Amino acid sequence: MQQTLKQSVTFNGQGLHSGKPVRMVVRPAAAEFGIWFKRTDVSDGDAMVPALWNSAVHTPLCTRLVNEDDVSVSTVEHVMAALSGCGITNALIELNGPEVPILDGSALPFVRAFLACGVMEQDAPLRAVKVVKPVEVRVGDSVARLTPNDHLEMRFEIDFADRAIGQQSKEMSLANGAFVHHLCDSRTFCRQSDVHSMQAQGLALGGTMENAIVVDGDQVLSPGGLRHDDEPVRHKMLDALGDLALAGVPIIGLYYGHKAGHTLTNKLLQALMSDPTNFQIVECDATQAASLPGAGVSRADLAPYL
Repeated sequence: MQQTLKQSVTFNGQGLHSGKPVRMVVRPAAAEFGIWFKRTDVSDGDAMVPALWNSAVHTPLCTRLVNEDDVSVSTVEHVMAALSGCGITNALIELNGPEVPILDGSALPFVRAFLACGVMEQDAPLRAVKVVKPVEVRVGDSVARLTPNDHLEMRFEIDFADRAIGQQSKEMSLANGAFVHHLCDSRTFCRQSDVHSMQAQGLALGGTMENAIVVDGDQVLSPGGLRHDDEPVRHKMLDALGDLALAGVPIIGLYYGHKAGHTLTNKLLQALMSDPTNFQIVECDATQAASLPGAGVSRADLAPYL
């Protein structure tokens, strides 16, 4: 069945790229509502922005959604991953600025708040996109692919020159709360050599050593080091789940990413949706519902993070 929050939760922070303070409230929503963002600071034009693949514009460092009135919301991938990983299918996300707060650079603060307030089942069937034909997109040596599978599974490979990251790969089923248990606390990352160039372009203005992993060669500069030896590839998987959530419903299939990012994953969704023979919209039976990322997660799953 579809699910929403039991009550509203509020987050205060700053945008990773804008550096501006923002207040965000995630509110319960009725069945069949889906996920929508609402810019409460916008009075001239439509303030509602749908969390859907065909509202995304291609930006290399975050996922940005734009409506027909050119009202936008940026850096939505972490909160979208948290909603998907907690099994929340209906929510209204209000924010008083153009960017979701970065908080600690992972999805953990969102997951912690969602599961602490509780998730409730709604009287409406849960639907999913079931991949029935392989779909692949490539840009240079970067690859993103979806293939048929009986649940959502993910395989990801990254390769960075800095030895603190290097080559990493990971694969896992995202059933049985795997996102909450293994991915949600992994933070965004960048190279020290890129920080100044990003800031010169007006990006990463809100980035700090506390909300991003910063590496330089074989050194991790952020205090406390890594939360996991393979935290960077785990974060790329977190991002991919958030970007795949823009399908509007959960995806049942195997996602493979090689040096993939936000743009490539969105291009993959565009390719998937461009041909109706690539997928089926299914009403999830009990077995399918139990295999989805947010199935069965509860406040008890927060124990390792308390």
